[in-house]
Amino acid sequence: MAQSSSNELAGKIALVTGASRGIGAAICEVLAGKGANLILNYTSESSTQRTQGLASRIQSQYGVKAIVVQADMGTTDGPGHIIEQAVKSFADLGLEKADSFQLDILINNAGVSVNLPIEECHAEDFAFQYNINVRGPLLLMKAAIDYLPHDRSGRIVNLSSVSASLGFVGQSVYGGTKAALEAMTRTWARELAPRATVNAVNPGPVATDMVSIVIPWPSSKANSRSMVVQRFRRLPIECARS
Repeated sequence: MAQSSSNELAGKIALVTGASRGIGAAICEVLAGKGANLILNYTSESSTQRTQGLASRIQSQYGVKAIVVQADMGTTDGPGHIIEQAVKSFADLGLEKADSFQLDILINNAGVSVNLPIEECHAEDFAFQYNINVRGPLLLMKAAIDYLPHDRSGRIVNLSSVSASLGFVGQSVYGGTKAALEAMTRTWARELAPRATVNAVNPGPVATDMVSIVIPWPSSKANSRSMVVQRFRRLPIECARS
């Protein structure tokens, strides 16, 4: 069994939502490499084998503990379920007592994007994206708050998007969700200042399943825009390391 490549996060517990693939999986890799124990959240049954495989490999490669929790961040009870299962699982492993569980790092990575022009936007899609991208992180933060450190050593990172400020065609709803997430980030930074630092990151185009198509652009500029996005699109692991 290989040990972690760095011990700077040894003994810490980190939660990553949307951990089955892309940026989330890469973040898990980086955190495990620094010695953190992990809670890997994923949503769909189709991701079960992938996420469990990632957790097993991380444990074997880095000598850390990694538990897997299936929960839908878009539901009202999903975020709370993640925290409940994390507390129970680490207690069962004998690593933490239920009444002393501490969540040191929280990465709000799970998110969805649906690109629709204004005339095709509808209430159901608005609710779908806002429930996952905005309400989900808020409810997760609410469920996790009792378990954050009390010495400002906690770290909370929200994955936002350049769409929050650049205004891409077709992303009225998605861009709005990320702007809302950034607004919550600033609020949390003040409310949680004695316990944790809170930041949002805008990674730009990253080669993930969700960004399998280029950022929408008027058809007259589609080809040139495609080349620009393809040229500057980073790999998930590059994003995670930064």
